[in-house]
Amino acid sequence: MATLVIIGGGIAGLSSALLLARDGHQVTVLERDPAEPTPADDAWDDWQRRGVNQFRLPHYFLARFRQLLDAELPDVAAALVAGGALRTNQLAEIPAEMTGGLRPGDERFEQITGRRPMVEAVFADIVGAEHAVTVRRATAVRALLVADRNGAVPHVTGVVTDAGEQLSADLVVDASGRRSSLRDLLAAAGCRPPVDDSADCGFVYYGRHFRSADGSVPPLMSPPNQPYNSLSILTLPADNGHWSVTLTASAKDVAMRRVKDPDVWTRVVRGYPLVAHLIDAEPITGVDVMGKIEDRVRNFVVDGVPVATGVVAVGDSWACTNPSIGRGASLALLHATCLRDMLRDVDTADAAELAQRWWAVTADVVEPWITDTLAYDHHRLAEVDADIAGEPYETDDPAWQLGEGLRRCALTHPDLLRGFLDIAMVLERGVDVLGRPGIVDTLLATPPPPDPPGPDRAQLLELLG
Repeated sequence: MATLVIIGGGIAGLSSALLLARDGHQVTVLERDPAEPTPADDAWDDWQRRGVNQFRLPHYFLARFRQLLDAELPDVAAALVAGGALRTNQLAEIPAEMTGGLRPGDERFEQITGRRPMVEAVFADIVGAEHAVTVRRATAVRALLVADRNGAVPHVTGVVTDAGEQLSADLVVDASGRRSSLRDLLAAAGCRPPVDDSADCGFVYYGRHFRSADGSVPPLMSPPNQPYNSLSILTLPADNGHWSVTLTASAKDVAMRRVKDPDVWTRVVRGYPLVAHLIDAEPITGVDVMGKIEDRVRNFVVDGVPVATGVVAVGDSWACTNPSIGRGASLALLHATCLRDMLRDVDTADAAELAQRWWAVTADVVEPWITDTLAYDHHRLAEVDADIAGEPYETDDPAWQLGEGLRRCALTHPDLLRGFLDIAMVLERGVDVLGRPGIVDTLLATPPPPDPPGPDRAQLLELLG
């Protein structure tokens, strides 16, 4: 059994705490936001998480997240559903003539999804009852405790809180998300700073939440993330009869900034027939805007040597990407599960082995998904900017060409549909799906369907006024 300090009380931190505590470790979670969580059904209105700028913005939890919950934290999955989270299967909602009918194994596409405050409140409630976990809110980390092991790599032995309290730990786990200060904390402690590979993802999000009068969610007539020339539209079902609609645009698209005005936003959304019906309901927010979102991978092994031992990063603290494809929570829970499993094999006392093993596991299991997401971001943003410029987007990257072909043809062939959903739901990587026997031949032999109905760039500019 190890004594662990987890920095950050969001979904990544709380799920890590549950997994590690239930494996026999003693866990303390330090969360800088002071507000205590409220019951799940009140969380949207009453719980403030000022340290998480996307707390009330649209969220979506994919099938991989549900799959991991069912396998590792089934009580959390049950509590989410009991609290009103939506358990759904996209494949079951698509007409049988497109799916070929349900098959054995299609249950893998089931999701449990909801608004971020509701989901996090359920996690917080269950963690609060866990005897091996102590959650301390209104407690930020000011510094790391570091010991020099005979001139070797610096070893983190705990943290110093903003109140000056020193907390010792066999391992410090940073799960503080996109705004992680671990890089600065390591540098201040005299460690070699990790190397960041980062850039603005280039997208801006303009979203609104809605609710129905009868507690139901309207039918979705397009994929949750549907590209339309120079913008994409996210239509995300959530808990207790709520859903969100978000316009995703390039940060360079000055004209799109007009959708900050709810009247303009409404006029634009009504221009897209497949999503217009979703805003015939009560809006519970204005137009929430999120921009300057960073794509970042933080490298804690430099020139083959860890910058420190005794500390690891999980989820967005290690790598964060464009949130529009919804992979963050799934990858964070996958990463947390990897940490739990690794600590079964490596003792925290073997600090050097633990550090090397952790970053090797991260590179092997989680990093390929980050690489795929960054590649998608690059191509999609270039495609958007080309449409704004009135030019076709051309690339000789076969991965993008095949991936886009799979997305466009998904509703024309049952095997292509399942392959596309496997990728979208973080169940299988694109390279593995496209490596299935016959899948590329099927794709190349399938003519793409017409583009979904919606305005072209000139018509979009007219809607924008």
